[in-house]
Amino acid sequence: MVLLLLLTLAAPGALALQAVTREQALEALAGSEVEARRRGAAWLGETGAMSDVSALVGALRDPDEVVRALAEHSLWEVWSRSGDPDVDGLFQIGLEQMNQRNAPAAIATFSEVIRKKPEFAEGWNKRATLYYLVGEYDKSLADCEEVVKRNPVHFGALSGFGMIYLQQGKPEKALHYFQRALHVNPNLGQVETTVEQLKRLLIQRKRDTI
Repeated sequence: MVLLLLLTLAAPGALALQAVTREQALEALAGSEVEARRRGAAWLGETGAMSDVSALVGALRDPDEVVRALAEHSLWEVWSRSGDPDVDGLFQIGLEQMNQRNAPAAIATFSEVIRKKPEFAEGWNKRATLYYLVGEYDKSLADCEEVVKRNPVHFGALSGFGMIYLQQGKPEKALHYFQRALHVNPNLGQVETTVEQLKRLLIQRKRDTI
């Protein structure tokens, strides 16, 4: 969906993604014209820094659906840049290993990313994802904790907490973290659905105990 939106924006006659500065992107995102906000949201994926995360998080509540989708995409782009070319190179290798479903190799690579730059939250997040996929839930929880210490608005890690607690049979804790994720990013449709299901489950459990 987001890729299609980006391609549409870059099409001839549309909103071309030309080279701009970070400051210009922020100014565009704060503009009153929807086309400017779309450009700003897209540009920040290329030029933004961690200090711009609050502006992009704010754009997750933009009245325009395209702005919201582009802001979410750009947040992931910003979060995936460590600022160190060597670490970024390792990070890309880890992503390729994930795509190849080589979990042991990817875990080792992201562990090296973490060793080299422990303040880089996305290194922890990717390893947390891998630990979840291989069923190492306690390790995944520990890595999610490291993510939110460094990036409290990381809705991916907050959702990850929820998924792990669901697997561990702890729906109350799962609901808490899913709601935190939605508080940051209200556009997480699957999370919203899960929240409603958990609320109904917990209400029914209370009724059953009466």
